[in-house]
Amino acid sequence: MNRDRRRVLGVAPLFLSSQVLGRAGQTAPSNRVRVGIIGTGGRGNLLIDQLPPGAQIVTASDCNMRRAEESAAKRKASWELHQDFRRLLDRKDIDGVIVATGDHQRVRVCVMACQAGKDVYAEKPLTLYVTEGRALVNAVNRYSRVFQVGSQQRSMAMNQVACAFVRNGGLGKLHFVQGTNYTSSKPIPADLGEQPAPADLNWNEWLGQTPYRPYHEKLLRGWMGWRDYSGGEMTNWGAHGLDQIQCALGMDETGPVELRPLAGTSPHALAFRYANGVTVRLELPAGEINGGAIFVGEKGRIEITRNNFRTDPAGLIKETPPKEEVDKWQRAQWQAQYHMQEWLDCMKTRAKPSAHVEIGHRSCSLAHILNITRQLDRRLQWDPANERFPNDSEAQGMLDRTPRKGFELPV
Repeated sequence: MNRDRRRVLGVAPLFLSSQVLGRAGQTAPSNRVRVGIIGTGGRGNLLIDQLPPGAQIVTASDCNMRRAEESAAKRKASWELHQDFRRLLDRKDIDGVIVATGDHQRVRVCVMACQAGKDVYAEKPLTLYVTEGRALVNAVNRYSRVFQVGSQQRSMAMNQVACAFVRNGGLGKLHFVQGTNYTSSKPIPADLGEQPAPADLNWNEWLGQTPYRPYHEKLLRGWMGWRDYSGGEMTNWGAHGLDQIQCALGMDETGPVELRPLAGTSPHALAFRYANGVTVRLELPAGEINGGAIFVGEKGRIEITRNNFRTDPAGLIKETPPKEEVDKWQRAQWQAQYHMQEWLDCMKTRAKPSAHVEIGHRSCSLAHILNITRQLDRRLQWDPANERFPNDSEAQGMLDRTPRKGFELPV
């Protein structure tokens, strides 16, 4: 059932208020970047609330129509609402879209947004599997779109300083890197059963590219734990922590050459090695250093976390960002406003943002191939230039998935 709704504003008043014109220091609505949002769940609503003043939401879409209606009602907003995101992309008067769908829905939406001429801010983790990530990179480049991935630590000055310190040799020769032993998603139980789908939910659209199965609330509520829909915490928190490792090691547009199970440490721990010899061990307990990593070198040690770092010996990094630059990120743990501001700025200059699509794809691909290593429980060789497992057809076959008919990626 298609329940697209169009809300029409009334006739503009003869005398424009200061709110319409824009008060001193504020951007008048008429000069703001017009944005649509696709996906109005928890993360989508947070991004709406943190949208910088230089932009305004004018339309929203969600395959769960009730969520879109509740999001608009909460803000007393006269957005145009759609259950079918393609109707939102048809609008010629919006400059960009925020894509905050589930992982398994995201790439198809982003590719179609690029084809529609929209710049994109897409939540992480960017992809469900490796090959669709490369297809998305190709689409962004082909249509010359400004694409920012929601890896907000890329915009945090503390993270930028710490990663640059490691990348530029501040620790001398690196001995090893330690990261969190992120958990993977699991197969859906065969005996899950069936429940009636909510009336306002287009269940077929929610399933998207994944195999059809009857509705059950455990699929909808716990989708991040199921392999059909997500890579689990390996792609969720790993999209931040692994991204910081890639950044600090100067591996933004490449990846490791070998991955293996790590014996003698925490259960299901993993290790991977880059061509320069640096080895990363994912063995720390969950929650200990989510979103970062520990780098150990001949000159000392640095622990990078979200908007913070600690060195041993203390004072290893001499120049740190101004206090106000650090404090602005502390106002909310899930802060994204300044990362979104960079996206808006790049929309005007057409420059690449700090978390552009190739970076997001590479960091997420690392998470995917780590999940494959854990699943197969054996050492794997990886060719980062061609994004393939040489001489391993079983592992190679896990880089791709066949989308359900009607949900294929646009050519």
